[in-house]
Amino acid sequence: MAAERGPLETSEDTVLGGRLLLRQPLSGHRVGHDAILLAAATAGRADEQAVDLGAGVGAAGLALAARAGGLKVTLIEIDAALSRLAAENTRLNHMDDRVTALMCDVEDVDALAAAGLRPGNADRVLMNPPFRDARRHNVSPDARRRLAHSGEPGLLERWVASAAWLLKSGGVLTLIWRADALGEVFAVLAGAFSGVAVLPVAPRAGAAAIRVLVRAVKGGGGNAPVFLPALILNDAQGQPTPAAEAVLRGGQSLGLAEA
Repeated sequence: MAAERGPLETSEDTVLGGRLLLRQPLSGHRVGHDAILLAAATAGRADEQAVDLGAGVGAAGLALAARAGGLKVTLIEIDAALSRLAAENTRLNHMDDRVTALMCDVEDVDALAAAGLRPGNADRVLMNPPFRDARRHNVSPDARRRLAHSGEPGLLERWVASAAWLLKSGGVLTLIWRADALGEVFAVLAGAFSGVAVLPVAPRAGAAAIRVLVRAVKGGGGNAPVFLPALILNDAQGQPTPAAEAVLRGGQSLGLAEA
């Protein structure tokens, strides 16, 4: 379990075109596009249970809850201060009747069970794991930024194992990862998941993707992955494309979020 890292100076910021208010640290990791894209790639219904792994201040899980009225969401975060902010953000956005924040280690299923989560109970799991390899990239001196961005070898495999533990058969995992490491995602999903679909995210037309959003179903056979057309974030002038604006500000879901 992560140790307390001291008090935080925070700001209050809006995302989704002002639909969502978030308190977040002034320094360290700040909410960006990835969390909103992850929420937009995740489906949800009023009678379902979703779990956001590595939730930080709750941006992705709350953005999903804002779009899917009645959906119940559990926000799992190992950092105590960020978990408290996630709980506060549920109250700020009047979602504390259906969104719960828990301080817990994503990788420890015994701790998840002790916190009240049950195996095979979740309909949806969404996650934005730390995806920079700490062995290959310079890591931030800021402890919270480092925890949010950099992971040790095998981290993705451990997070996916926790997702498989949480999900019911036929439940859906949605994650965001580095585009240049998509092969690692496929390898980790093989066996426990099927029905894999991929939506690349590119900074501009003609550029290589920088992120991939991936959806997979627990159980089933081993069909070949399906690739959806890329989401282009910016036009030739560096301005957000209408498609990106519709998602990041308008709250529109992405094609990856199945009905």
